[in-house]
Amino acid sequence: MKQGALKLKLQLVCGELFALGPGKADLLDAIEAQGSISAAGRALGMSYRRAWLLVDEVNRCFKDPLVETLRGGGRERGARLTEAGRAVLADYRALEEQAASVMRGTPYARLAARLRSAPQAADPTD
Repeated sequence: MKQGALKLKLQLVCGELFALGPGKADLLDAIEAQGSISAAGRALGMSYRRAWLLVDEVNRCFKDPLVETLRGGGRERGARLTEAGRAVLADYRALEEQAASVMRGTPYARLAARLRSAPQAADPTD
């Protein structure tokens, strides 16, 4: 999320992996909307393999899986968020909103007022 000169990127860490961040949250939203990992990946401009690997990471990082795949034919195939997945996504989005409210506060305004609009040219004599 970006506001003016400040960009906050909320990422939950699990060992060496990012369990959840803005991109994975968007993927979870897309899975919920599209009903499959491949359709969610297409909607976000990523390959099925990349989307599947991200879902696998998310599922391995949380105590309960966030995405379940449905095998078989007809309407009951594809993927969907589990109850835990919907709860985690809602909590992550709420955390994003809290962070955005921090950016609307006075400390941010003071920091932003001290920033240049672009970096000063480097001094070639240094």
